[in-house]
Amino acid sequence: MKHYFILLGMAFCMTQGHAQNHQTKTQQSVFDQFLHSATAEFDDFSQQSEREFETFRRKMMQEFIGFVRQPWKEFQETPPVPMPKDDEVPPVVMPRDDEGKAHEDRPVRIDTVIAPQPVEPQPTPVVPIEEVPVAEEKTLDFVFFGTPATVRFDTAHRIRLNGIDENSIADALGRINPTDYDNMMIDCLALRDRLQLSDWGYIQMLKALCDKIEGNGTNESALLLAYVYMQSGYKMRLATRGSKLYMLYASKYQIFNQSSFGVGGDVYYGVEDLPTSLHICQAAFPKEKSLSLMINGRQLFAENASEPRTIRSERYPDITITCSVNKNLIDFYNTYPTSMTGDDFMTRWALYANTPLGAKVQSQIYPTMRERLKGLTQLDAANRLLNLVQTGLAYEYDNKVWGRDRAFFSEESLFYPFCDCEDRSILFTRLVRDLLGLDCILIYYPGHLAAAVAFTEEVRGDYLLVGGKKFVVADPTFINAAVGSTMPGMDNQSASVIILSAR
Repeated sequence: MKHYFILLGMAFCMTQGHAQNHQTKTQQSVFDQFLHSATAEFDDFSQQSEREFETFRRKMMQEFIGFVRQPWKEFQETPPVPMPKDDEVPPVVMPRDDEGKAHEDRPVRIDTVIAPQPVEPQPTPVVPIEEVPVAEEKTLDFVFFGTPATVRFDTAHRIRLNGIDENSIADALGRINPTDYDNMMIDCLALRDRLQLSDWGYIQMLKALCDKIEGNGTNESALLLAYVYMQSGYKMRLATRGSKLYMLYASKYQIFNQSSFGVGGDVYYGVEDLPTSLHICQAAFPKEKSLSLMINGRQLFAENASEPRTIRSERYPDITITCSVNKNLIDFYNTYPTSMTGDDFMTRWALYANTPLGAKVQSQIYPTMRERLKGLTQLDAANRLLNLVQTGLAYEYDNKVWGRDRAFFSEESLFYPFCDCEDRSILFTRLVRDLLGLDCILIYYPGHLAAAVAFTEEVRGDYLLVGGKKFVVADPTFINAAVGSTMPGMDNQSASVIILSAR
């Protein structure tokens, strides 16, 4: 352990050199390498006592504060990446004479296959945070997206800033006694787990909490957010402009229509609007991880039910759903950034399609729907769900409704009065996977999104071979067309595939 803290001491010397030489890329790389090797060495001490863990955390915080004191470098923004604009492809109604015609197998040529994003565990603190015994526990109530929450915190321990120069910020961080904040940290992480919050949900919750403690949009709120977010295991950077302090979060997802800052090989965004240039502190913390925009579970916000809405298939009147959705969840989805990974704009649709429907919505829809689909072949059941989405939802272009392209999570298509091709395909594939247990993919033709289903029974029609499975085309925007039909105007010689999670 003694050898370990010698290494930590070396880190402080490195941070001094960083500042004196304007934190060049080479020196930043050296510091990053140190953090990596120091963290790896600490991992070897798996049997160390809680006291040694806490000593490590305090020591790393001291190193971090020392680096904060060094002059911050000015960075210019990277202009926002505009949302790709597709041609607006209108829905097509199948001529009545063509309805019911037998399908022939016709392969669809695949240009690109977008594989699923791996599911990674959410960030965790660099070492476990232990409960702090308190004689008289004080609590703080706050609300985010209509959901009440409580954490243990004494507001007498609020952060106080005397300015936003490097030393003032470092001094404020140095005055933080971790034992005054650890129980709140434990409660925040427990809320993340209990409410199944995505990383985006977690940062929104933390901002609501910090604004409640320190005041909405204050510099103290930004610094508290930075501290709690960093201590939770996330990668962030502090930044200033004029008299304003900002917290930036790192993400490997490229977010459309938002300015960003490239720092040390990572891309950072703001939880609020950012100026075009910032002075950014490059101090890092061990094991820090970038924010993911993936949603791996239902976001369990308090219920605020919308008015019930009925959606009915024109061809199969018994295929009807009536449900209300959680307006708190809709409000949350309204904040969700539209993004892509790997510089491929098609990856954005998988995020929406793989997000599950809420349990309450499922309970309103699925028991009745399963009963009405019981005994049908897979093809007949899929055709009923397809016609429900084709004819039960009103079509409208995003640009007309929202002024921009916007994909819907499945609940949003059940809530808003209008949707387009991507929203229909997302909802349809969600219903097929949940109700029929069949794998689905999304198909992107230039300007249009459709779907395809992997039946375990023989089904004929336009199809794609993906991973050794035959997926038969099902287009929710080709009105009254059955499974196996490609909408006119789509070129089956040029299509891309987005693979969806199995369930």
